[in-house]
Amino acid sequence: MGLLELFFVAVGLSMDAFAVAVCKGLSVEKPEGKHYLQAGLWFGGFQALMPLLGYLLGSAFARYISLFDHWIAFALLLIIGGSMLKEGLEMKKSCEEVPTDDPFAFRHMLPLAIATSIDAMAVGITFALLPDVNIFAAVTLIGIITFALSCVGLRAGNIFGLRYKNKAEIAGGVILMLMGIKILLEHLGIIAF
Repeated sequence: MGLLELFFVAVGLSMDAFAVAVCKGLSVEKPEGKHYLQAGLWFGGFQALMPLLGYLLGSAFARYISLFDHWIAFALLLIIGGSMLKEGLEMKKSCEEVPTDDPFAFRHMLPLAIATSIDAMAVGITFALLPDVNIFAAVTLIGIITFALSCVGLRAGNIFGLRYKNKAEIAGGVILMLMGIKILLEHLGIIAF
């Protein structure tokens, strides 16, 4: 998997975190530096950790599923991307109820960080099935991009509200689905990159 492909996967994975960061941006009157750091570290950290865990899981079972690994990668990316596309097309305009206490407190951020990174674990399993993925480069790039987009989302939510959330989710979903199709077509010998 090339750097450009990995970049698009990282952007696609970060869309859930971006959307939640937009909601967090709505919950504070004026985001401070610590808010950006908290959102970036929570979301970026979990987006980097989960594919690593998925990779370790997938590596443990790779020899048992190597005959149909391309179908698994295709299905996982299609399901994850399809889910993101569906969420974006449903035009959900509401964020969860804004907590009255610190919206960046541990008890609020931990479940959000886990929830937004579950799909990254599935992508990590997919990485284990691909022959040319440097997992440390992948998780680093995913973490950095998610950190940056979480900060952008926080600011955007504070300035623009939810106007662009759906478009970002649609784009992320399409990117992941196209990656799944590409993996399948490459493995079947229909295309070569």
